[in-house]
Amino acid sequence: MPSYYELYRTSTLGAALTDSLDDLITAGHITPQLAIQVLEQYDKSISEALSTRVKAKAAMKGNLRTYRFCDDVWTFIIKNPTFKFDHEMVTADKVKIVACNSKRPGE
Repeated sequence: MPSYYELYRTSTLGAALTDSLDDLITAGHITPQLAIQVLEQYDKSISEALSTRVKAKAAMKGNLRTYRFCDDVWTFIIKNPTFKFDHEMVTADKVKIVACNSKRPGE
């Protein structure tokens, strides 16, 4: 069984799922092993949904502040980014972009 990145567990949805699973474990409604299976299924489902269902594209412009490559993961810190979507433009003071290869090493 291929393993998936746990990157999206820190998203709002992933954190809410983790908190709910912790509450269910504490209340004795599920086992920790079942919670791990749920999180692994979440990792798989969110990865597949983002790769097959999201078709939106954006152009970004900004000042690259920091970049690093470690364990096949790129991390970029962009200052004053501007994102251009089809009908919208979004700006921010700073964004952090974490990019992983679509396949894990060894796959």
